[in-house]
Amino acid sequence: MDTHHITPISVYVKVYVILMLLLFATWAISRIQLGPWNNVAAMTIAIIKATLVFLFFMGVKYSSKLTWVWATAGFLWLLVLFGVLIDYMSRGWIPVKGW
Repeated sequence: MDTHHITPISVYVKVYVILMLLLFATWAISRIQLGPWNNVAAMTIAIIKATLVFLFFMGVKYSSKLTWVWATAGFLWLLVLFGVLIDYMSRGWIPVKGW
């Protein structure tokens, strides 16, 4: 028999409060001048927020192993896409006359 996990409302409320605190932390970090570390701090907070949404609101925490495999594959693919974007943006641009 296939049973489904029922998450209590209190878990959703706690995760929501944590997400709101992380939202405030993102805003606070944006007001502090950390140089290149601003992006690192903001991305770290964003990854934590995405992980919470991924685990609790999308229900992956209580899902089957196959769901974990596909969800993890999706995030790894996202990392590959960001890697390609970073490589593309870091290349030197050659000015073309007439463009």
